[in-house]
Amino acid sequence: MIAKHFEPFWKTTLLENMSPDEWESICDGCGKCCLQKLQDDETDEIFYTTLSCHQLDVGASQCKVYETRQSKVPGCITLTPDKIDEFQWLPDTCSYRVLHETKELPNWHPLVVGNGKEMLRQGLTVQHYAVNENTVEEEEWDTYIIKWVHGMPEPYDLT
Repeated sequence: MIAKHFEPFWKTTLLENMSPDEWESICDGCGKCCLQKLQDDETDEIFYTTLSCHQLDVGASQCKVYETRQSKVPGCITLTPDKIDEFQWLPDTCSYRVLHETKELPNWHPLVVGNGKEMLRQGLTVQHYAVNENTVEEEEWDTYIIKWVHGMPEPYDLT
């Protein structure tokens, strides 16, 4: 008997056609979308910070109130298939963005390798640098602005 080779769902199903479970499994759990962002009032440019939402469990890179986050965190953004064209604000390593732009998942993605160990090994989660937003006065947030360089945060020079 010849074994059939099945392509993984992310290779055969467009993001906008995925089931809710498939969609959720594309999230790599990095926690980067839970970092606070600042917007320049004059240019509308978005700046990431290393400050995490107060509901993010930084050690696990997981939201503590995921199922009810919209009601508990005003302004929490839910990534949905109908907003795929707006994903350019996400870091370049975000699996939703990568899959949308390249039609492939990153080679370190938990669905590809079977677990999240490779992400951790490469430092692709917020675990080693995120700081809870509640520990920093809001007028100091701009000192935490970063730029993404291949998925890693680097200080951003605002001058």
